[in-house]
Amino acid sequence: MTRLLIIGSLSGELGQAARIANARGACLAQADGVASGLAHLRLEGADLVLADLRHDLPWLLERLAEERIATPVVACGLDADPEAVLSAIRAGAREFLPLPPEAELIAAMLEAVTAREGLPVWRDPAMRALLERAGQLARAEASVLITGESGTGKEVLARHIHASSRRSRGPFVALNCAALPETLLESELFGHERGAFSGAVAARKGKFEQAERGTLLLDEIGEMDPRLQAKLLRTLQEREVDRLGGTHPVKIDVRILAATHRDLPAEVRAGRFREDLYFRLNVVQLQIPPLRERGEDILPLAAHFVARYSTANGLPERAISGAAIARLMAHPWPGNVRELENAMHRAVLLATGREIGAEAIELEAVPEEAPAAHQATALAAAKPVGSAIATLVGRRMEEVERDLILETLGRCLGNRTRAAEILGISIRTMRNKLAEYRGQGLPVPPAPGQAPDAWKVA
Repeated sequence: MTRLLIIGSLSGELGQAARIANARGACLAQADGVASGLAHLRLEGADLVLADLRHDLPWLLERLAEERIATPVVACGLDADPEAVLSAIRAGAREFLPLPPEAELIAAMLEAVTAREGLPVWRDPAMRALLERAGQLARAEASVLITGESGTGKEVLARHIHASSRRSRGPFVALNCAALPETLLESELFGHERGAFSGAVAARKGKFEQAERGTLLLDEIGEMDPRLQAKLLRTLQEREVDRLGGTHPVKIDVRILAATHRDLPAEVRAGRFREDLYFRLNVVQLQIPPLRERGEDILPLAAHFVARYSTANGLPERAISGAAIARLMAHPWPGNVRELENAMHRAVLLATGREIGAEAIELEAVPEEAPAAHQATALAAAKPVGSAIATLVGRRMEEVERDLILETLGRCLGNRTRAAEILGISIRTMRNKLAEYRGQGLPVPPAPGQAPDAWKVA
């Protein structure tokens, strides 16, 4: 659930924005001015701030930067002064929201903050098994360790677990342990009192306290300094935190999820990660397979990202051409889902025709030093269906596209609409391709209700 702070009066258009956000599932808090808003952020935190332009937003943004509070701020206004908007943007406001607000624009902002859109997108059996296991664990209170290569979607899975849990109405707070140096990470985790160190101008709750009655994700936990690991272990054992400069511990009620791309048992053996902390975090483990090992997820994810970034950029949603599909399926995706997301974002921006063609799919070249066997494994794992396209190397793009379309159509029992949906192409493109293949003398699977001899060349 997104924690939204409104700075300004709720009696006017800004209140309408708040009601829309609340209807979309946001948890609301309100402050009358920037000073009280800053105080709220210090103590309670927030995922997003909507602030009326009539307040001194440059002052607020300057204070947030000084105190390393990274909450995004959106300036809001009705018939706003362009100079005031420009001043807020220059000071660090994420963007400007004109009032009265549009419901879809509010929804897009909330989605951008949470970096999620409903349930995880999947079709591969490997992800089905993983999500079933995650759903079973979500109802418990035990700590879960989520492992997997960088870019596989560990935070998305963590958010899914939180949303499926009994704590779903509480906050979901994520902290990347690799993004901050040790001194700042300690303050971010455990909080501090005023004067605890240089720059601590006011008391501030840490992530543990901000996640009260909710879920805290410790991302990249394998990067945490051993000294902080000891303090974290004590916090997990005693269920209380000691703020920097504090005089007494603060009780907490938080569920812990941890994520890492590292091999933590190897880190334990090397002396870089505490064994007792590892066992405390690893009550249950969920390992996300790399994208190259769940090839059936590639096309659904690609279509999902096309829809997301077409909407975000105000562009028409285009289908993915067969040649582009073949290019996507042939790539081993060393950067996993994050690489695929970036590729489809670029493709949405670069595409010029009625479809997203192969020329719009710009991919990083696979390093030459990568073992040939690894590349072959990745290509084989990426095949969408059947064995007809298990080997792609050395084949012409047109052949790969043809086999992909015909194999998918066969698996859909000739249902052209369903096959076109899976492939991310229009039904017109599907029909044109099939007519082309018939013209080449190739057998085409019959549509539902057709006689078996429809497989024969027309």
